[in-house]
Amino acid sequence: QVQLVESGGGLVQPGGSLRLSCTASGSLLSIYDMGWYRQAPGNPRESVARITNNGRTEYVDSVKGRLTIFRDNAKNTVYLQMNYLKREDTAVYYCNADIDTLQFGRNTYWGQGTQVTVSS
Repeated sequence: QVQLVESGGGLVQPGGSLRLSCTASGSLLSIYDMGWYRQAPGNPRESVARITNNGRTEYVDSVKGRLTIFRDNAKNTVYLQMNYLKREDTAVYYCNADIDTLQFGRNTYWGQGTQVTVSS
């Protein structure tokens, strides 16, 4: 069974920083793409950033230059460094990952979500 566990959310003032982390555990064979999504109240879930298993990244335009995704493959962990946060970054952030397991093959898994609130 695969689990993605997130941490690092919280309350921060505009212009502040947070770092989110998400660790995969279970009977893992390989982890492919990993990513972060977010969902604000009343809005659909949107992709924020993605990273391939060889480090290629892509971002939604609204976060370029402020948010950075990176991963530590030895720890099965993906991070989202969030700098210069804005009120419109307030949302529940979810990580996801494409993971291959012996029992279930390749599937996409989601974390439980972590709240990020940007407010003064």
